[in-house]
Amino acid sequence: MSQDLALVNGRIHTLVAGFGVVQGIAIRRKKISAVGTNDYIMDSVEKRTEVIDLRDQLVLPGFIDAHCHFEQFARSRGQLDVGHTSKQRVLEMVAECAAETPPGDWITGHGWNQTPWDDELPAAADLDTVAPEHPVFLTASSLHMAWASNLALHQANIDKYRSDPPGGLIGRGADGKPDGCLFEAAIDLVSDIIPKPTVTELAGMMDAAQREMWDVGLTGLHDYDRRSAFLALQKLRSERKLGLRVVKNIPVELLDETLALGIRSGFGDDWLRIGGVKVFMDGALGPRTASMIAPYENESKNYGMVMTDKEQLLEYASRASTHGLEMTVHAIGDRANHDVLDVFAQLRTDEAARGQAPAARRHRIEHVQLLHPDDYQRLGKLKVIASMQPIHATADMLMAQRHWGGRAAGAYAWRTQLNAGATLAFGSDAPVESINPLKGIHAAVTRRRADGTPGPDGWFPQQRLSVGEAVRAYTLGSAYAAHMEEDIGTLRPGKMADLIVLDRDIFRCDPMDILATCVVGTMVGGEWKHRSTELD
Repeated sequence: MSQDLALVNGRIHTLVAGFGVVQGIAIRRKKISAVGTNDYIMDSVEKRTEVIDLRDQLVLPGFIDAHCHFEQFARSRGQLDVGHTSKQRVLEMVAECAAETPPGDWITGHGWNQTPWDDELPAAADLDTVAPEHPVFLTASSLHMAWASNLALHQANIDKYRSDPPGGLIGRGADGKPDGCLFEAAIDLVSDIIPKPTVTELAGMMDAAQREMWDVGLTGLHDYDRRSAFLALQKLRSERKLGLRVVKNIPVELLDETLALGIRSGFGDDWLRIGGVKVFMDGALGPRTASMIAPYENESKNYGMVMTDKEQLLEYASRASTHGLEMTVHAIGDRANHDVLDVFAQLRTDEAARGQAPAARRHRIEHVQLLHPDDYQRLGKLKVIASMQPIHATADMLMAQRHWGGRAAGAYAWRTQLNAGATLAFGSDAPVESINPLKGIHAAVTRRRADGTPGPDGWFPQQRLSVGEAVRAYTLGSAYAAHMEEDIGTLRPGKMADLIVLDRDIFRCDPMDILATCVVGTMVGGEWKHRSTELD
């Protein structure tokens, strides 16, 4: 059989037992047709076949981000990036933007984090000083808290008489007036009144954003944004512009409509398909709204926030599973994770009674940041996927130690979950953290920040993974979570030709050098989406 493309003289990690690491790979009609030695691949080459000499470069299956927010990532690229900076610098950036923005127009941004500010929460008055004529709205890095100016609060009708919305909290001063901080569902009170892009505009933003994703080796993602994202994704798909394999998860508020239409997990095609039903059990560590069994350190009355109780989750999950839908549940704190696992235990019993094997319903917990020791083994036993984001560990380690104390020893525990038999599916939670999977692999392997902190062994080094384990979680693990392991996630004949080429061997280099690794080629469905001159 003649080939369309042949890559030779490489170090191709197929991630398939029996193939292992090979020299060459051949592609025909968008799929992998052969893997093996250079001679084996070249035997099928004809004049029309393009042959690329990899010059000993590393090839991997394409990375799949198992948890990101595509719409928010795309939109954040046009907003103020107020992450990794001081509060004073944030205010300077807002002032600079205000000077160039017509009065009355919104100023939006993302990424601030109060932890380096000694946990001092910001105030609306700070924004009023630098942008008195603009409504200002800045989401925190966690996306679970926001900072709004008084003009923004006024336009959203948030005053001392406005009650907290269900699942949300309006920050208030001693006089009861809103102070500018909004937590969880209260964020929507302001975000919902900010002018939104049209579907066409959003599709354009997402089209541009996917190019940045190809540059870092992403060939697929699992999206956790809402209806507007799905509409834009469908537009890209219909116009043949979607170049990532996207699993679209459904917000639980659309469960009734989804069931009425008879839509099941897996509905769609190789480019865009339905995933699971997304439910929030709690908040996040940053704003200390993650639901805890014991209170936060030095906050004896703060146990976090419960967004969905066990009984309600079981009702959602039972209806979804009965009708062919999987569950994907956000849980950060140890109480939230414990409650989800209790519900999944009952759900597995009910599914077994219907003759459904666990592999038929690949339920997931998103984040799994902190588990009680009694729950360490339960994801593996229940065949629940641990959808985790390694870069959260290195970003959050100081916060975790400050607010969880000794409990942090069991946080971001990938090794514990892998040893317990859970399937790991890794992602970024972008725009909460960097979309770059290599930064996630570095975090998983070293548990160190880019500057080397907290030291050579990393933070709780017993939880480190090997490079191979981390790569599998970003490839085969994410593919399995989407029921796509027969099509993507490894490199073997018959699978879709989704692969990447790196400029160094991350299996052999100093683990800290993984951060400096560049993607020189990204192929999706046999088509180069990103190709540097190193592959010419």
